[in-house]
Amino acid sequence: MLLRFICSVVTRSLFILISLIGVWRVVWVKNDKLFWLLTILFLPLVVEMILTLRRRKGKDCKWFSPPILLFLLSIIPSIWILELHHHQNKHSYAKCNRLDSSENVKDFVQHWRSSNATNETDIYKFLKDSEKLLSSVCPNDWILALHQALLLLLIVGKWLMPNEGGLTRDELSQLLLIFVGTAADILEFTSETLSDVKDKSPVLVYIILAIWTWSMLQFPHNLTVLSSRTEECETQTDSLLSRHRTDFWAVIEALLIQDGPFLLVRLTVMIHFEIVHQMLVFFAIKNFLVVALNVYRLWVICWDSRS
Repeated sequence: MLLRFICSVVTRSLFILISLIGVWRVVWVKNDKLFWLLTILFLPLVVEMILTLRRRKGKDCKWFSPPILLFLLSIIPSIWILELHHHQNKHSYAKCNRLDSSENVKDFVQHWRSSNATNETDIYKFLKDSEKLLSSVCPNDWILALHQALLLLLIVGKWLMPNEGGLTRDELSQLLLIFVGTAADILEFTSETLSDVKDKSPVLVYIILAIWTWSMLQFPHNLTVLSSRTEECETQTDSLLSRHRTDFWAVIEALLIQDGPFLLVRLTVMIHFEIVHQMLVFFAIKNFLVVALNVYRLWVICWDSRS
């Protein structure tokens, strides 16, 4: 009981912490304290935590995960604002600290230590200097770090949240493995595709962010693995849908939520915006293969059911 309570509180506290960092970064970049109003989006997550601890004793729901959905709702607006601001002003940035190599990271850490070595007794000055140094990191690295933290925390949070009465251990392990692959594909899509955006195509940024937001809807639900438990009890007299619910949902995710939309965006980038390079072509082919294999999987299921 105590462990369940601790896991529930720690998980949601991490959700709020990452979302708060995102809001702080928005306030700093936009130089407008009105953006602190984005913290209002944290309230549903706090209310959900209180209700879950009081009524469900910290246990997550069976089919759906409300804290993950509320976490997404609290951090996605901040990432949208940062991405749009970055692509509108990326040519006007002054010199910044890049974190794209081990040498740059070492220099950044040494600079942090040296700048705060004389402020160990002055907490306020230490925090101000730390804030100034963190803000000197390049905007693109900040945004990438938020994307990475969001996806990693979704996986770790799902792992830590109590699932008694919902997912079994086997289903949870399957779901986490699916989450890891999904997160890698989504991060690759946003980082690679947004880097291809040119000044002449600002609308493409909105399209990519919209598809990214749509793809994140895979994380709150458990439908990909949850129905496998009931399928073992199904007989040949049951309907095709009831016997292959997990397969059908996996196909729907690939065609309509992830690889299908990703393929359309990449084809748009190559055909309409005339941006073509080796990695873009490779990932477009990968998305096409996944879509084709899922269509083939759907055809096999229907054909076998007729036989």
